[in-house]
Formats: sequence, structure tokens, C-alpha cells
Amino acid sequence: MASLQHVLERIRAKQARVGIIGLGYVGLPLAVEFARQGFDVTGFDVDQSKTAQINAGKSYIPDVAAAHLAEVVKAGRLRATIEMSELGAMDVIDICVPTPLRKTKDPDLSYVVLAVEAVAATLRPGQLIILESTTYPGTTDEVVQPMLEAKGLQADVDFFLAFSPERVDPGNQQFNTKNIPKIVGGVGAASTEAACALYSTTVDRVVAVSSTRVAEMVKLLENTFRAVNIGLVNEIALMCHKMDIGVWEVIDAAKTKPFGFMPFYPGPGLGGHCIPIDPFYLSWKARQNGFECRFIELAGHINASMPHYVVQRVSDALNSVRKSINGSRVHLFGVAYKRDVNDMRESPALDVLELLGKAGAELSYSDPFVPELRHHGHVLSSTDAARVVERPPDCGVICTDHSVFDYDAIVKSGVLVVDTRNALKGRQGPTIFRL
Repeated sequence: MASLQHVLERIRAKQARVGIIGLGYVGLPLAVEFARQGFDVTGFDVDQSKTAQINAGKSYIPDVAAAHLAEVVKAGRLRATIEMSELGAMDVIDICVPTPLRKTKDPDLSYVVLAVEAVAATLRPGQLIILESTTYPGTTDEVVQPMLEAKGLQADVDFFLAFSPERVDPGNQQFNTKNIPKIVGGVGAASTEAACALYSTTVDRVVAVSSTRVAEMVKLLENTFRAVNIGLVNEIALMCHKMDIGVWEVIDAAKTKPFGFMPFYPGPGLGGHCIPIDPFYLSWKARQNGFECRFIELAGHINASMPHYVVQRVSDALNSVRKSINGSRVHLFGVAYKRDVNDMRESPALDVLELLGKAGAELSYSDPFVPELRHHGHVLSSTDAARVVERPPDCGVICTDHSVFDYDAIVKSGVLVVDTRNALKGRQGPTIFRL
């Protein structure tokens, strides 16, 4: 039986060796934060180019300052490796790998399974294992725990196991790893205490819940809440267009109410590593328990239809000058899933590009954060937006409202613009088409 007290003492004294599996948008910021707090941290990833960049003190994640990364690498508190055999030397192992969807919209836990297999191969008494990857309620105790216990060690007795959902918001300048409250749920009281002790050394506030399933559900509720409300406001946008009402003005007026209303905004579709995916994890698990999530499925249907609506608005814009999409030069301003980040995961711009391409448009784009784009046979390089407005295309689509774009110059160029983000707020004219 492992001594919980021994584990707590090593964590509180920052003598525990911390391993992070998965060095992406979640894992790398977490690894750097632990290292900055004085822990000896090892990052694990199957991508050797990532581990090489980290060991050279180079950050490939915008939210991780190169200076902070270089500082902890130089101090010897952070190193990265592809050698999973070194996991046995870790006191704490934090799993931060992707959890995508299959084409059938079912959860794909293959990355989690591979990570847990690597942990299980070197598991020893006293280790604290934490899963941060977003997943359906029951993953930790139904999938992870049996795999780790297969060789005879018992969770919450010989080793400690918990779930703590990541809450990363790429590009958010206000909230980061340190000041976003951390939800923690263990498979037992000892596991919860150990995981809370770990995060308390690094995060400003830790919130313990009664089980791993509650912690898993918290994450899905947070992102399903956003997905459903975005679906609602997207439907309102479609409705307002039919009724010739400006949806952006409606939202701005509604949000003056100091209670009972929270503003959400329409757009070209859902993007990112969580919002388009997590509700399907929840609805899949619900179906396994005989419950149909009609509300969630409907919101997903509406959100998935928005790229088609954007293409319809492009058609409307071109029709206003007696042109068709087929043969027209259509330029996208921004292709990342949100402003001022380089994250392309599930970006609705990819769907817009694909639909425009199928309709016969000649495609180009500008995005200073995404120098090259490969998707469904398209290989495009970003064009400087300033050059684009000098020789305007037939139609421009603002898919991502990056702050670096000169929106006044875009409007003054006279190009037809379909604005999906209200980036041209306050500007009027016959060349501007909004959702």
C-alpha cells in the first residue's frame, strides 16, 4: 500500500517528478507552469519535432511565451522526450492527449488508450495518474482504471488516479493555466486529495468534486452549454435575416439587461478542440444509457449548417453584381478557428473553403497565423491582406476577425465582403453583406 502522506509531502515540497504526456495546447502550458513553480518536469510526446523544439527552448504554442519556456529549459526544470519507458521514474503523470471524434461521431479514445498503455507498462506504487483529456463520463473508471489495475495494483490504495478537465482557451489574454479554477475528481478520497495537492501548488483555485464522473461531466456541461447557446443564436441570425433585422444590433441591445441574459454570437460555424466535439461525447454516452439528447443534436445540426449559409451569402453578394460563384475569385480573411491564434482544429473556414471549391470558386486566403493550408486537396499559401485589397477579388469573406486586419482598407477597396464575425461593425454600404 502506497503512503498518501509520502506522496503529499513530495508534492508540497515540490520534489515530485512530473511527467506530462501530450505537449500540445493543453500539455505544454501545463508543463511550463509546473516547471516555473519549481517542479522537475518531463514532457512526453510521440512527435520528435515537438520534443526537439522544447529542448531547444523554442515554443510552438502562442500561449506559451518563448522566454518562459527557454527559462525553465535552461534551468534544467523542463525537458522533453519520446521515450515512454521513462514514465516509471515519474511521481506524477498527467495525460493531455487529443480525444477526437470518429467519422461516425463516436468518441475516439485511441490516443488515451495508447497513453494509458505506456503508463501501465511502468506503473509502480505511489504514482499519481491524472487524465485531463476531455471525454465522456465513465472513461476514467471504466477504461483507464482497469488498464492500470491489470497487473495487480489497486487504484486509491497502491497508486492514485484522478480526472481534471482541461479548461484551455487559446489566445485568451486574461485567463490562463494559473488563474483558471481547476476541477478535480478522484476515484477515491486519497486520489482526490493527492491531485488537489498537486494543482494547489500551481493553480490559484482548486475545486474538488465527489468523483471522476462528476469531473468528466463538468467539462461536457461547460462546452455543451456554449454549443447549444451558439446554436440558438445562429438560428436567431438565420431568422433575423429572413425578417430583415440586424442580429448584431439585437444582441448588443439585449446584453444591456443586467440579469437573465448572456450574449453569444453567431458565426460561420463551430471550431476549436472542444466546442464542436464535446457535445457528441455527451450525447454518445447518453445513448448508451437509453437517453436521447434531442436538444444537443439539434444545436449540432444548426451549427454544422452555418458554413453552407456563409456560402449562400457569398452567392447573394456575387448575384448582386450579376456574378456566380463558379469562376469568381473568392478570398477568405482568416482561416484559424478564432481570432489571433494559429489553431486550425475544426475551423469552419475549412468547410467554407471546401464548399466554395466545389461550387467552382478560385480560392485564396490571408491569415498571418496560418502561413500554409492543406485541406481536402487544397494547398494554399497565405497572401498578405494589404496586397489583396490593392487588387480586390470578386468577393471577400471575413471568416476570422484577426485584430491585425485593416478592415477600413478592406471596405475602401470596394470589394464585396461577407462579414461572418461583425468585424465591420458600424460600417455600412452596398458591398457589405452580413450573416
